[in-house]
Amino acid sequence: MISQHQVDEFWRDGVLVAEDAADSGQLAALREVLDGWIDESRAHDAPFGPPTVDGRARFDLAPEHTAEVPALRRVNNPSEVDDTYMEVMRDSAMTDMVAALIGPDVKHHHCKINLKLPGTHTEVRYHQDFAYTPHTNDDVVTALLMLDDMTPDNGCLMVVPGSHRGPMYSLFDGDRFTGFVAPGEERTLRECEEPILGRAGSVCLMHTRLAHGSEPNRSASPRGLYICVYSAADAFPIARNPMPNRNEGMVVRGRATRRARLSEAVIELPEQPVRASFFTVQEEAGGEAV
Repeated sequence: MISQHQVDEFWRDGVLVAEDAADSGQLAALREVLDGWIDESRAHDAPFGPPTVDGRARFDLAPEHTAEVPALRRVNNPSEVDDTYMEVMRDSAMTDMVAALIGPDVKHHHCKINLKLPGTHTEVRYHQDFAYTPHTNDDVVTALLMLDDMTPDNGCLMVVPGSHRGPMYSLFDGDRFTGFVAPGEERTLRECEEPILGRAGSVCLMHTRLAHGSEPNRSASPRGLYICVYSAADAFPIARNPMPNRNEGMVVRGRATRRARLSEAVIELPEQPVRASFFTVQEEAGGEAV
């Protein structure tokens, strides 16, 4: 469990890194399964795999993917297709930590693996998760379990502490959904950014309104994150899940409720992706990263 000091740190900064979110056996099993998926990807030249519930490919490949240098970058909702990913999402130290922040009643929204393999070019432009997954209130936590050590060189997460208490930034350029904040706002945010570093098995617990992004992997080491999104049981989605799944709404701690808690806010509703991942949304929107 995390301490009260750590809970206070999370609500102050909007982010907390905690160790031992998964045990060594769970971590080894997660990695073994992922390594198998990476090897499988070598035989493909486009997104592939058993489809998600809305018919999209489960495994997303970056444009630079080849059999020799695989660039698998996203696995959509792995808890639907692998028992270990389900176990860690539903009942691990990571789940207990989330419950300490927004519990006692907690439910699952969606999960994914974001992966930056050596030699790949994947970057993530600045955004806030809540703009993709708005709810009736913002007791929503993104838990990023580190499958590898996350270092300054392998595309670590960059965050702006305290930005969860600031404005919600638009992910539109006029009427066009880009999936990232305007370049001028991104420059301002990056003046205050801090890296999230940690050992494999640690978790970054991130408030849904925290502004964040990441650079490409410039090292010889992979950077994999198993990302699980949880909400308080009384936080209900007000937009369709961008990653629909059979486990959406699963209560992982405490009890379900029919009562929605409402927070006063004006929320810009997102456009939903039609491709395998939001990486494609950001790429197709164009514009130079700053």
